[in-house]
Amino acid sequence: MSKLSENMRYLRSQLNSSQQKIADDLMITRGRYAKYEDGAAEPPVELLIRISRYFHISIDLLVSIDLRRFPLKEIIDLPDNRIVLPIVVDGSKENKIEIVPHKASMGYLNGYADPDYIESLQTISLPFLGTGKFRAFPAEGDSMPPHKDSSYIIGRYVERMDRLKKGKGYVFITRNEGMTYKRLVKVEEEQLLVSADNEFYEPYRIPFTDLLEIWEYAASIATQEFTREDFNLDHQTVIQMFRELKNQLKDIKG
Repeated sequence: MSKLSENMRYLRSQLNSSQQKIADDLMITRGRYAKYEDGAAEPPVELLIRISRYFHISIDLLVSIDLRRFPLKEIIDLPDNRIVLPIVVDGSKENKIEIVPHKASMGYLNGYADPDYIESLQTISLPFLGTGKFRAFPAEGDSMPPHKDSSYIIGRYVERMDRLKKGKGYVFITRNEGMTYKRLVKVEEEQLLVSADNEFYEPYRIPFTDLLEIWEYAASIATQEFTREDFNLDHQTVIQMFRELKNQLKDIKG
C-alpha cells in the first residue's frame, strides 16, 4: 500500500496541515498516523474509511493511483472519484484519448478500473471533440455497421443514466458481454433496451446491474478504405432475407 502513504503525505501537504492536527481529527495518536504516512503500517478497514472521508477521496483512488498526477480539485469534484474520469492532457493542453487495442479488448473488462492498465494504453488527441473524457474502442463483428473490423469507435464517458439519449449509439461495457456497441432504444425501469444497426440482430435488454461503463459515440476512425460493396443495396437485401429466415425458424420451433 505504498501509494496510500504517498497520497496521505501529498493530501496533508495540500491542506497545509500537521500530522498532529490530522491525527487528532481522525482520533488516533500522531505516532500511529506517522506510521501510515511512512508506510510502516497499514490502517485497518474502519480507519481507512475515516481517512477516505476526511480527505474526500475514495478508498479505491487512495490505495491504487498516484494522486499527484491529476488535478486534485477535479478528482474531488467527480462522482464517486471514478478512476476512469480524471482527464489527462498533453503538453498543449489537449485531452488525451486512451486507445484500447484490438488484441487487448478482451482484457478491458478486467483492466478498466486498474490505473496501471489505463496508463499503459497508447493515446491520441483530437481537438475537435471538445470537452469530456474520451476513450477509443475497437469495432469487432458484423453487428456494428458501418464500423468495420479494425476501426475504432471513440466514446465520451457518460456519468449518469439521465443523460442517455434515445436513438444514440453507445459503447456499453457489461459484465456478461464485455465491450459492445449498440443503439439505445429505450430506458426502462431497471434495464436498457438496445439494438444493433445490423437489422439481422434483434433488440435485447441490458440490466442496470450488468452495466459497468457507458460511452456515448463521439467519433470513429476507419483503418480500412470503404469499397463500393459496402454500399451495395444487395447486402441489405441479404440481411433482410436472413432476418426473415430467422423469424421463420423461430415460428417452426414454436
